[in-house]
Amino acid sequence: PPLPTYHTLVMKTLSKQPLLPPVNTALRLGATGFVVGPIVDSLHNQCLLKYDVAPITLPSPFSSADPLLASSWVVPPLLAFAYVVLGYILPRMIEFLPIPKDEGLDGDNNLDSNEYDGRSNTNELGNKAFLAVSSTAAIIKLSEVLQTHDSFQIGADIFNMDAGIKLQLMTLADASQWIILDRTPVALIAATITAVGGPLSELPFVSAGFWDYIPEAADYTPLAMIQPGATVEGLLTSVLGDNYRDLTLSSITGPCYFAVTLDAIALGRYFYSLEERK
Repeated sequence: PPLPTYHTLVMKTLSKQPLLPPVNTALRLGATGFVVGPIVDSLHNQCLLKYDVAPITLPSPFSSADPLLASSWVVPPLLAFAYVVLGYILPRMIEFLPIPKDEGLDGDNNLDSNEYDGRSNTNELGNKAFLAVSSTAAIIKLSEVLQTHDSFQIGADIFNMDAGIKLQLMTLADASQWIILDRTPVALIAATITAVGGPLSELPFVSAGFWDYIPEAADYTPLAMIQPGATVEGLLTSVLGDNYRDLTLSSITGPCYFAVTLDAIALGRYFYSLEERK
C-alpha cells in the first residue's frame, strides 16, 4: 500500500497528543527557542529596535559596523516560553475547535499503523521541521532587506515600496511557506492569531523600557484609537502607563511572528513524534 502523506502523519500525531506537552517535548521546544530563537531573531532586529536592558552584542569579524549578534538576555527565556506555547499548546487548543480537519487537504485518508514504520514518520517530521526553521530564517532576513530598502531595480526600471507593499510581500512569503510546508488549518489559524497577537504582546516590554523600536521602523501604534474614558483605559494605564497610546511597534513584525509559529509547530510535531518511538 502507498505510504501516507505528510498531512496524514500530522493528523495521526495530533490525534494522540494530550493538551499539555510531555516533559521532554517541552524541554526540547524550550531549548530550541532559547538557543536558536535569538539567533534567527538577530537576522532583522538590528534594523528594527534597540535593546535597553541586558543587551548582548557579539562583534562580527567581517564588519565593525554590524555586530554578528545583537539581542538581550531577556530574549532567550521569552522565546523558550513562546516556543512551548506556539509549538504545542496553542495548536493543540485549536484542535478542539469545530474547524475543517486536515485530512481533506491532500485526499489521502488511508492511514494504518502497519503501513509505515515510526522511524519513517519521525524522519519526515524532522525534515519538515528543518525546512520550516530554515524558511523562517529566510523570511526574517527578507524583512530586514525590505526594512532597509525602499526600492528595487529590475533592469532600467526602479520600483518603489511603501510599508503596504512590503507587508504584502511578507504576507506572500508567509503564505508560500504554509502552502509548501504545512497546509493544515490548525497551523494557519495559530500562525494568524500570533501574527496579530505577537506584536501586541511586546507592548508591556516596550512600555517597561526593555527595548524600543527605532524611528525608521516604528510605523504601528496599535492603541492610538483607544478613546479617553473607554472601558479598558484603566487597565491599559495600569499595565502600560499613561502614554500607552504612543507606544509604537513595527508592522513588518506581524508576518515574522506568523513564520516563527509555523516553525515552532513543525518542531513540536517532530519532538512529540520522538516520544512515541520510546
